[in-house]
Amino acid sequence: MKKYLQFFTLIFIPLSFYAQTGNIQGIISDENGIYVPGANVLISDLGKGAITDFDGKFTLVNVPEGTHNMQISYLGYAPIQQDVNVVAGETTVVSLIMNPSNVELQEVQVSAYGLSGQAKALNTQKTNLNITNVVSTDQIGKFPDANIGDAVKRIPGITMQVDQGEARNVIVRGLAPQLNSVTLNGSRIPSAEGDNRNVQMDLIPSDMIQTIEVNKAVTPDMDGDALGGSVNLVTRSSPQSFRLSATLGSGVSLINDEPIYNGSFLLGDRSKNKKFGWMVAASYNNVDFGSDNVEAEWVNEAESPITEEDIDVNPFVEESDIRTYLVQRIRRSFSANVDYAFDANNTVFIKTMYNWRDDRENRFRLRFRSIEPVFADGTENIVGYEGEIRRQTKGGIPGGRIKNTRLEDQRMQNYSVGGNHLFGSLKMDWMGSFAKASEERPNERYAEYEIGNAIGINADLNNPRYPSFRPSNATDATLANFELREFTEENQFTEEEDVNAFLNFELPLDIFGAGDGTLKFGGRYKSKNKVRDNDFTEAEPITGFETLADVDTQDQTKSDFLAGSQYASGNFISPEFLGDLNFSDNTLFDTTSVQDEFLAGNYDVDEKVYAGYVMTNQKLSDKLSVLAGLRVENTKINSLGNEVIFDDEGDFDSFNQIRDESSYTNFLPGVHFKYNPSNNTVLRFAWTNTIARPNYVDLVPFRNVINEDEEVETGNAELDPTTSMNFDLVAEHYFESVGIISGGIFYKDIKDFIYVSLSEDTATGFDLFQPLNGDSASIFGAEIAFQRQLDFLPGFAKNFSVYLNYTLLTSSTDGIRNGDEIREDIDLPGTAPNMFNGSLGYADKKFSIRLSTNFSDAYIDELGGNAFEDRYYDKQFFVDLNASFTINKNLRLYADLNNLTNQPLRYYQGVENRTQQVEFYEKRLTFGLKYDLFRK
Repeated sequence: MKKYLQFFTLIFIPLSFYAQTGNIQGIISDENGIYVPGANVLISDLGKGAITDFDGKFTLVNVPEGTHNMQISYLGYAPIQQDVNVVAGETTVVSLIMNPSNVELQEVQVSAYGLSGQAKALNTQKTNLNITNVVSTDQIGKFPDANIGDAVKRIPGITMQVDQGEARNVIVRGLAPQLNSVTLNGSRIPSAEGDNRNVQMDLIPSDMIQTIEVNKAVTPDMDGDALGGSVNLVTRSSPQSFRLSATLGSGVSLINDEPIYNGSFLLGDRSKNKKFGWMVAASYNNVDFGSDNVEAEWVNEAESPITEEDIDVNPFVEESDIRTYLVQRIRRSFSANVDYAFDANNTVFIKTMYNWRDDRENRFRLRFRSIEPVFADGTENIVGYEGEIRRQTKGGIPGGRIKNTRLEDQRMQNYSVGGNHLFGSLKMDWMGSFAKASEERPNERYAEYEIGNAIGINADLNNPRYPSFRPSNATDATLANFELREFTEENQFTEEEDVNAFLNFELPLDIFGAGDGTLKFGGRYKSKNKVRDNDFTEAEPITGFETLADVDTQDQTKSDFLAGSQYASGNFISPEFLGDLNFSDNTLFDTTSVQDEFLAGNYDVDEKVYAGYVMTNQKLSDKLSVLAGLRVENTKINSLGNEVIFDDEGDFDSFNQIRDESSYTNFLPGVHFKYNPSNNTVLRFAWTNTIARPNYVDLVPFRNVINEDEEVETGNAELDPTTSMNFDLVAEHYFESVGIISGGIFYKDIKDFIYVSLSEDTATGFDLFQPLNGDSASIFGAEIAFQRQLDFLPGFAKNFSVYLNYTLLTSSTDGIRNGDEIREDIDLPGTAPNMFNGSLGYADKKFSIRLSTNFSDAYIDELGGNAFEDRYYDKQFFVDLNASFTINKNLRLYADLNNLTNQPLRYYQGVENRTQQVEFYEKRLTFGLKYDLFRK
């Protein structure tokens, strides 16, 4: 590496000296000392220009010696002109401050913290070479979003899958979460979940992120595994001057009237000589809440009492749950960043972030199962139903951090070191990072009691949105009739470690003589290791505990159960009683490791990616530029899994460890055109190629037989990565008063998409679930967006602002096979046909208020064996309200009210009115103080 750098230094530094040129490096910040990204820097007499990065920095190389007039323009801010004297062979450093374009805007900005963030986001989006959507941290603050996932869902073309009422998994332009990339400062974030590559967006607090950048058309210098798009989270950098920011708040979860506590702070400064900068930040959020849940599994066939063969019947529920969740989530985050400038040409930085979330949960599940119709004697007329009933408590051991709950300990940490260097006219940047994500669930306990013989059940199916069940005869379901089925304890552990390194070089290269041009090339190395190591133990009592009447129980029936008063949970073994059971005492319990419950799911996978690229950005005219290049990625995978072997009765017999290796290479060319018919209007076209690698667990050679459910799950080491050829066309017009109107269309031609096939297992006759590659799929979409302060209106009305965006999607798939059947005319799973965001805000010098909406249409989430069994994620419509009042320029009050519509998470089976799952969370109210202190 040292010889490599010496070569470029020897070649390019003498050339720059011979031409009697120098360089200009600068930092642009606003009146509060906060960096200004996306500013346009131009020396018009030379035709040279640059764009400031997320840290407000820019570099101009090969500038002739002498004095030059430099112009800086930025939407919503007054332009700057600055004379700069360039000395041959040296780098001149400038530091500039931009101010809002008029006093009125400045007053609103300082008091409402609104226009500054909006201006930074839109300027960055305008000046980017590729198709992006950008949201700054100040803009995030305009919405009541605690985690970064809830903030991302405001962006056009984005929808989120929720978990316990919080946005968790990101869907970009209809592509499922595992098909998208989520990066932190440009490096892929590892996943804490064991069965996918999804990044848990609810793990990261929104106030720890400086900017969200969604790249919908990636360039060759970005990772290619971003089939839907790449969401890049940019952490906060060391400030240009002293800054102290803090938040202290509280609130209430209205589902259980439990308190909410949250707080955060950011502290940073720069040394007097401006060479050393530092920043530390921390965030804490503690929420006690829960959810009310109902689930159902529908069938439309039953065994005829006459022919003993399956016949078609009106759909009925063969299994139904009433679930009550009690949840506490404590989210902590810490970040520390430093940077040091050795001189004008050499800067290094260290960025760190540590996120840690404890999720404690008790779940009480009443399950009506193996429900079958009762036929009138000698006929096929259904006159009633019968089935079994189970009552299950989820908990954990007492004390410590577990506290008789299921503790899910999720952590994500990232440590990066990098640098930016200038050798004559050669720019070089590099970064190395180590990241780790883990999920640990220690001593997770379940207690389940059952009525194992079929009893009469009253089934109310008149409203299939809310089917309900109860015993026909209450005396059949007393606590004494529920016999112990099992006590179990399991430990789950998943960990993914990532090592990333990249090196980029950039040189001036003006091929067409029309102005600035560059040649950029570099490489990246990524090494991932993902391990899942679970165990499962069954504890059988020596004596006692025979029925629910013999143990301590709690009645979990809620009179205000959000799914409806017809759902009565009843009594369950208490979490405290379950936690106090001493399974390690062999005089009380016989414990057995149940290997078939966990062995098939354990694996160890290594994945290495070697990537290189070359690209050039050229001006074809004053208005038209092109970026073209090629990226090559080679992937090598080594996986270790367990093949579980079962005997003729379907019981566990033995297992074998199987290792498998695979590798593939992808060539990913791309071209981006950018045309500026006027200063504030941009037309963009892009042709790109991207991939999505299979989930680790899908590649592992395993086989798992689930006798109770008559299902078999297997992996598929022969899976190919999904590839996509993408076309994008977008038009954007930016308003000087800080706003945008845009519209565009896009098309994705997808090959080898991965789906879970359902067929019959030849060995057992059970349903076989296995991931396969489909043949092809396509997505066509359109996006429109409008964002503006209505400053053209008279009087107080000019303080209103509007934020709107809408995305339309259509999709189709070919080659989905279920057994011998090929299904046609099916939407690609994850593609919501309609997505909409809207907000109406008002802000004056003291007071601001905003009503925000988010809508995503229903879409196929999981393919079944046929249309009747397909699982759909139902449409969602969220309404949130937030307001703030400025006490002085440093201090303000805020209040947020989330989920005014009490929007549930809902899945349905086949048709919209047939509920498969519905879960309610109620509203959440938070309020508090925000403090900001700037020292220029």
